[in-house]
Amino acid sequence: MSKTKRLIYLALLTSMAIALQVFESMIAIPLPYGAKLGLANIIALVTMELFDVKELILVNSMRVLLGSLLRGTFLTSTFWISAGGVLLSSIAIIFMKKFTKQSMIGISIVSAVFHNIGQIIVITFLYSNVALAAILPILLITAIPTGILVGIAARETSSRVKIS
Repeated sequence: MSKTKRLIYLALLTSMAIALQVFESMIAIPLPYGAKLGLANIIALVTMELFDVKELILVNSMRVLLGSLLRGTFLTSTFWISAGGVLLSSIAIIFMKKFTKQSMIGISIVSAVFHNIGQIIVITFLYSNVALAAILPILLITAIPTGILVGIAARETSSRVKIS
């Protein structure tokens, strides 16, 4: 694949991830304690499937950075909480993809769990209150069905995308 074509694909993936992140932040989802579906993670999983580690890190980093600029949350607590979640989630995706034979759904569930753990770590650090970690069990429970849904969407998307 030429460098230009690769850049175009990565720009499209980044744009889709940002659009999903911004869209999800605008809709009210009836999940406890601010839990979200994690729609942008569909694109992270597709990126890892189509490309490799470098590209996953690039797309996720640009999504957090540009998404926060679009939403007006750059360098606020929201930005750092998102960055912490994406960092651990990306590490989980990379580890699972490289060292296990898990399905896209299994990888997505683990990614959702680690995203929540990353967010709680940042929240307890930012607010200097370990008691805030008490919501982690609820977030981990919601990570399972949301991880399944995101994993199914990522699997179906990946099966339909062909890079030439």
